[in-house]
Amino acid sequence: MSRTPRSEDCSRRRLLQVLTVGGLAGVAGCTGAQGGDGSSGGESTGESGGSSGPAETETPESTADASGSESSSGSAPIVFGEPTMKTAQFGFIMPGTNQAIDLALKEINEEGGGLLGSELQIVRRETASKPAQFRSVLEQFLNNDGAVTIIRATSTELTPNLEFVKEKQVPLITSGAGTRALDSYGGDKGTPDDLSDDEWVWRTIASDSIPTAGAARHMIDQGYERMAIMQGNTQGERSWADGFESAYTQAGGTIVNRLEVQNEKTSYQSELNRLFQDDFDAWGLTMKRKDATTIIREWANAGYEAIPVLESGVRSQEFLDAVGESGAGALIASTSSTTGPNYDRFAEKFAAFGDADLHQWGLAGYDAVNVAALAAQRGGEATPETIQRNLSAVSNPPGTEVATFAEGKEALANGEEINYQGALTPTDFTPNGNVVGDVQIEELTADGFEPVTLIRASEIRDLYAAE
Repeated sequence: MSRTPRSEDCSRRRLLQVLTVGGLAGVAGCTGAQGGDGSSGGESTGESGGSSGPAETETPESTADASGSESSSGSAPIVFGEPTMKTAQFGFIMPGTNQAIDLALKEINEEGGGLLGSELQIVRRETASKPAQFRSVLEQFLNNDGAVTIIRATSTELTPNLEFVKEKQVPLITSGAGTRALDSYGGDKGTPDDLSDDEWVWRTIASDSIPTAGAARHMIDQGYERMAIMQGNTQGERSWADGFESAYTQAGGTIVNRLEVQNEKTSYQSELNRLFQDDFDAWGLTMKRKDATTIIREWANAGYEAIPVLESGVRSQEFLDAVGESGAGALIASTSSTTGPNYDRFAEKFAAFGDADLHQWGLAGYDAVNVAALAAQRGGEATPETIQRNLSAVSNPPGTEVATFAEGKEALANGEEINYQGALTPTDFTPNGNVVGDVQIEELTADGFEPVTLIRASEIRDLYAAE
């Protein structure tokens, strides 16, 4: 083996387990430290566990204890870097994301010999989902921490930095970027042994195109042939709106008005009035949770009849509590987080490991760590190049189906090829590094998010131009 150094309440959790969201607008999930000057701090985690969640050691400066210290096996630890965003608006997903990632980490390190005889560490650095800070953090992961893979990134920070990531030639497996910009960018282009055409970005979360295609299919099936869209002015929100409009018009619908508005306003009544000057059957809404709360309240108070279809990033108990009865009747389309091949098995372990809410970004984070570790295990060394070459091989059929690192490691040791089956999706990567999942349509009611229908991936594949 060789390594190239590049030194809350149960009901609330249960509600989020019913279904969690598709690619979050501008998101990527609770660690990381950030100084008042915006500089990033690092944290590293090794083995961890317990009912209260994993223990972590915070390093006050931007270098984590991962640049050459010996693990218990005598080998230098292997490092994966995780950009965090607990200080960003969508930081509420970080506890669940990190609990899932730390569960994968614990399972890997407790497997006999760990990853290639070394301890795996996760180093976390805060980016606040800001593109410039993300670039700085990525440099620190590679130059200070010796990270061989990056786990997680948001649409907002990743989209303007795709070429920057490609130049670094380190696999970035995001569990949080739903941007449509990745629909045709990333992966190994179906030629795993040839790195010359690789774009080094993968994702274990479904594209915004998946839930939007599911929403579009549902609205057309229900006879809503004319719709409008209100969107925020971030990359993620534009991505959702683009995806919905594309799928909806392809399915035969007509978008009569598409209105982009500023985020973080105290009232959107005038914008709603402008939107509803046109005649339509329903409307799509993609805004940050606080803004969406304001808009839904004002929509209800104004008595507008056309129902909204919400971008899945707002889906949370906090949103339900905030909108109350005002949200009754609104729909939300999300990548289903309960129909993954190994969801039930993972959910049980997750609940025993800590008390964070379970959501799809956590599921995708667990899958991302596992496929990266299995790629290194199959290739026999923990280098960016080896992981990049082996991601498709450990994730796609044919091969023995495995659901954990331990199962995959054993099968590989027995000379078998493996097919990792994820907690969120089958994790069958397309040549552009995408995954496809089912879509759940839900209705907001006084009792919470009530399932309406499940749309299988096969039903929307024709509306999703993934390649």
